[in-house]
Amino acid sequence: MSLLLPCPAKLNLFLHITGRRPDGYHEIQTLFQLLDYGDDLHLELDTSGALELTPPFAGIAQQDNLVFRAARLLQTATGCRLGAAMHLAKRLPMGGGIGGGSSDAATALVGLNHLWGTGLSLDQLAELGRQLGADVPVFVRGRTAWAEGIGEQLTPVDLPSKWYVVVAPDCSVSTREIFSNEGLTRNSENITVRAFLEEGREKRLPESSRKSLPAS
Repeated sequence: MSLLLPCPAKLNLFLHITGRRPDGYHEIQTLFQLLDYGDDLHLELDTSGALELTPPFAGIAQQDNLVFRAARLLQTATGCRLGAAMHLAKRLPMGGGIGGGSSDAATALVGLNHLWGTGLSLDQLAELGRQLGADVPVFVRGRTAWAEGIGEQLTPVDLPSKWYVVVAPDCSVSTREIFSNEGLTRNSENITVRAFLEEGREKRLPESSRKSLPAS
């Protein structure tokens, strides 16, 4: 048994950081726009229980890759003794801020849950994904959404179809470094999704791949 699944990119159409929690996470408001473009993940059942991820990625040990970590997390959480050969066709730039790693991890969780028959609900998968990163739950649910909390409180939003041109400079940006910078604004005022949609405000981020990407 095998599956070939998409791992879509996302844009943050705006981002407000409204506070900082004691655990180091930030309270945010954002609108996640999922795109009809991204990586592809091929999953093939391995009854021996082994996990393998190809190809190797420079500077990232296999066990540290979010896809591998997602697979191991699902095995551990469910007691599943099955494994998988996983192949990630990477198109989205690492460090581009468009959710490539989080999307890959979410697709691994959803795909392996089906392939292994572990039977977790989307809510359970989203909660597992939250352990891997704040952006993972939105990809587990697979919908453009308004997000609050640390990004896990999601309200699906239907937006008009649009095309986005996303440009990737020859550099990457560490999310951890940005959010730990003391100069970061952390006291933005809360707004409502209705106010945002009525005002039509968008923050265009100079990140990602040089493609015209259709929105989903």
